[in-house]
Amino acid sequence: MEIELSKISLRPFKLEDADDFFLFAGDDQFTMNLRWKTLTSKQEALDHIKDVCIPHPWRRSICIDDRSIGFVSIFPFSGEEDKFKANFGIGVAVKYWGHGIATRAARMAVSQFFVDFPEVVRLEAFVDVENLGSQRVVEKAGFQKEGVLRKYAYVKGKLRDLVLYSFLSTDFHAAQAEAD
Repeated sequence: MEIELSKISLRPFKLEDADDFFLFAGDDQFTMNLRWKTLTSKQEALDHIKDVCIPHPWRRSICIDDRSIGFVSIFPFSGEEDKFKANFGIGVAVKYWGHGIATRAARMAVSQFFVDFPEVVRLEAFVDVENLGSQRVVEKAGFQKEGVLRKYAYVKGKLRDLVLYSFLSTDFHAAQAEAD
């Protein structure tokens, strides 16, 4: 399957995405490295979009021809001490793995997020040490590996080691300057 990367877009989720959302979020392989459970019905997909995706401060649907094939989520921290950073997460339907879609979407998301939230200077991505595909995605998107957090978080009931990556707003501005 050949994917034209220029057809990839990001947009807010819509309730009409429930069928497409269920196609990927109902797949155990897709959710295996996520903290949320695999969805079991279209109604769960609809509820997730309504209750989680739509009210989220910055969660976008990754689309090809306006069909949802995944998500990118950047969650700004709150509070005076932490408002300068945000968590980054991404997921693409299994059938689209290995085609550069997640990397393209990550780059698009980072550039738009720093415009939307200029007060944020640091994005953090936490990736399971065994999830080599996602490690490659964030590295190709410009994130810097900072280290391994041993026994850092429970994922699907198992205490996991996570690789910590960061992307600073200064990295984004430096990349923009190089492109000009």
